[in-house]
Amino acid sequence: MLFKPELNEKAKAAGEGVARVASGARRRTVSIAVWLLIIGGLGYLGWTYFKKTETATRTRPDLAIPVLAATPRIEDVPVYLDGVGTVRALNNVTVRAQVSGKLLSVNFKEGQDVKKGDVLAEIDPVIYQAQYDQAVAKKAQDEATLANARMDLIRYQQLAASKAGSAQQADTQKALVAQLEALVKSDQAAIDNAQATLGYTKIVAPLSGRAGLRQVDQGNIVQTSDATGVVVITQLQPIAIQFSLPQQQIFRVNTASAKGPLAVDVFGNDGKTVIDTGKVTGIDNQVDQTTGTVKVKAEFPNANFQLWPGQFVNVRLKVNTLDKAIVIPTAAVQRGPAGTFVYVIGQDNIVSARHVTVTQQSETLAVIASGITVADQVVTTGFANLSEGAKVTISTDYQAPTPDLAPRKQQRPGGGEKGQGQRGERRSGQKEQGAAPQGGQPQTGGGTKAPQ
Repeated sequence: MLFKPELNEKAKAAGEGVARVASGARRRTVSIAVWLLIIGGLGYLGWTYFKKTETATRTRPDLAIPVLAATPRIEDVPVYLDGVGTVRALNNVTVRAQVSGKLLSVNFKEGQDVKKGDVLAEIDPVIYQAQYDQAVAKKAQDEATLANARMDLIRYQQLAASKAGSAQQADTQKALVAQLEALVKSDQAAIDNAQATLGYTKIVAPLSGRAGLRQVDQGNIVQTSDATGVVVITQLQPIAIQFSLPQQQIFRVNTASAKGPLAVDVFGNDGKTVIDTGKVTGIDNQVDQTTGTVKVKAEFPNANFQLWPGQFVNVRLKVNTLDKAIVIPTAAVQRGPAGTFVYVIGQDNIVSARHVTVTQQSETLAVIASGITVADQVVTTGFANLSEGAKVTISTDYQAPTPDLAPRKQQRPGGGEKGQGQRGERRSGQKEQGAAPQGGQPQTGGGTKAPQ
């Protein structure tokens, strides 16, 4: 058999390749195993750390929970119905000219308070003065004719009595006197009409109120048919508010209204401050079918002009008063699957949840119909870690956490604040050039050195 060296070299190279592949596989397996062990160890350490943190932060059952408490009290609590209304002027008048003519003067300022009877503007009275004078002269003429006719009547009556004249002539003269007397009365009516027309040349305020913006300027010709008029006067004191209540409350409102006038409070822009108090003056006689509400009108003094026509306001109508009701702070009332309840502090400061029936509730007070008495003490603050049977301690200096009014600056990973990186880098560069601070190395990050 002949020996072929090239075959032995190929076999040797193939064997070395298989050995290298096997060696690489073993190394990869060892590397994977090492990494798995490292990851598993890190996971175990993290789980242990978080478990310890959770255990440390968990409330210990033997420690008392700080809370705030309040004692129920007996008060007379008013019952209100809330609504949203619109401020309306009690009277709103568009002052128009009653005669046509040239506007000679405007005697008011825009936004001025005027009184009933004040002269707001004047129209040229020349034509209407002439008509008045003509009516007066006509009456004087007819009165003179009437006086002559009366004297003739006396003569004719005397002649008829002495048989020197006919009775017919006396009767005819008597009829003429009556006719002239009626003509004089007609002349007086014409004078009164002319005098009234002449008075219309002075445009006066029909009521007391505040004048709006002027609708016509001096020198213009005004007509009785002008739709805009001269000015609009709005009565602001007193003023009215029209608001709506649900149709389900009609019976309560009518029942309360039968006992006397109902008081109505109106709130300011903050929705909490009562700026004026008035009384109900009228209730609409039908329900609005589109909204299911009934309209109610109330009148307010508006002494400080805080109410303005067209303004939207929140109102509340007092319909009843709960006499000697048990009240507690609204914060004490909690809600759960079984309904409303409160935490009552018993002996040894052990709390227990007790079901209560709430009659009505506002932002500050809750009226309790049953469930507690004035001898109990209820928790008002500190419910986060509270449970049935927990022990509490009543604090007097408890301060609830307050939200930040402004966002805080974000911290950089190196301990510095965001936005200070460039200044920190400049400080670190200066420190690198100088000596290191005592007890440490020069800072190279962007943060500032912690106080020692």
